Amino acid sequence: MTTKKPSRRQILVSMSSSNSAKIMAISSKHITNINRVLKIIKSDVMADFICTDNCGFTITTNKVVFPLYLNMIKKYIKNVDTIDSKESIVSQLPQSKFYLRILDILYFIKKY
Repeated sequence: MTTKKPSRRQILVSMSSSNSAKIMAISSKHITNINRVLKIIKSDVMADFICTDNCGFTITTNKVVFPLYLNMIKKYIKNVDTIDSKESIVSQLPQSKFYLRILDILYFIKKY
């Protein structure tokens, strides 16, 4: 399953390409562990798969992710032994206007 545009079920994780490659090397193990972390906090969200891009990787889930789940996934990724934990790791949701409207989050358009 591939998507052309950002989906509301995606988590974008920004990190260096070397760390991203280390995550992708054993991505099935990381999917299992992320699902375990989400199950511990009694979430019904499950991670489906991980795909890489030029500025990190994308985790696709079965449902829309809340900020608490983003923090838990970010903590898990920072605690992975194989990556450089000193590097900044950013986990976020896609920031398209359509996505923000779905979640009823206000957004501002700059007028020049």
